Amino acid sequence: MPWSRIISGIVAIALALGAVLLGGWYFTIMLAVVVFLGQQEYFDLVRTRGILPAAKTTLFLSLVLLVISKIDGALADAFMPIAGTFICFYLLFQPKMATIADVSASIMGLFYVGYLPSYWVRLRTMGSVAISNLPLDGYWPGTWKDIFGENNLAALPKGLTITVLTFLCIWAADIGAYTIGRFFGKTRLSDISPKKTVEGAVFGISASLGVALTGSYYLQLPQFLLTGITLGLLIGLASLLGDLTESMLKRDAGVKDSGQLIPGHGGILDRTDSYIFTAPLVYYFVTLILPLLGSS
Repeated sequence: MPWSRIISGIVAIALALGAVLLGGWYFTIMLAVVVFLGQQEYFDLVRTRGILPAAKTTLFLSLVLLVISKIDGALADAFMPIAGTFICFYLLFQPKMATIADVSASIMGLFYVGYLPSYWVRLRTMGSVAISNLPLDGYWPGTWKDIFGENNLAALPKGLTITVLTFLCIWAADIGAYTIGRFFGKTRLSDISPKKTVEGAVFGISASLGVALTGSYYLQLPQFLLTGITLGLLIGLASLLGDLTESMLKRDAGVKDSGQLIPGHGGILDRTDSYIFTAPLVYYFVTLILPLLGSS
């Protein structure tokens, strides 16, 4: 593995963990930067197919979605169809008549690089306001014993612990799939991404499963065995789906990477594709299914 890939990966992980720990508007601003750069890469891919999307309008509405998600997640759900309607309205009054592809690519950009990532804000915000001790709803532990002391993990805000656990599962899935696929993979998983193998995918999902089980136990989640298995499978599969979806977009655009921003990794979408479908699934599992397991 090239040193540029290793170093940039370590820097990205440090920035991500720092933003997750701070939470509040700090995390939202970091995610807004990622969405801003990711939207630009997505629309660059779209334009290679001769499509003319409402790029600036969609980018603006995606950032508004993040802000609304920090304030009220339910309000963000209501804003989504309004934003889609506004994009269609904007394209109707362009000098050149918009095509089905223009409208579809714009709405896809809003959903794929705006709405779905906004669930990370909702996930991190859960139970965090009450414990914030910094301006802008931020949090920083007084001492590291606040986090790693006996039984303190389970006492931290659910948003913080679940977000970190989800990140760890994604990293385990990515690293496991990459390592095993590179050295032991023989069976091609899909023509969409020829380098991905069945062996790598299976090990990646298994690694996510192992991390989720460990995290569920130490976080004292309800019925930790069932919770850990479900979370591990959800995150592992969603991570793989996100990776394959972005590979499909790049393949259709005829490019190897979505961009060249991150040395050794390509663009923002290349680095964050595993996160796109993950947050909504984890969020609804935690808010809808986990309470049922706790009351059973």
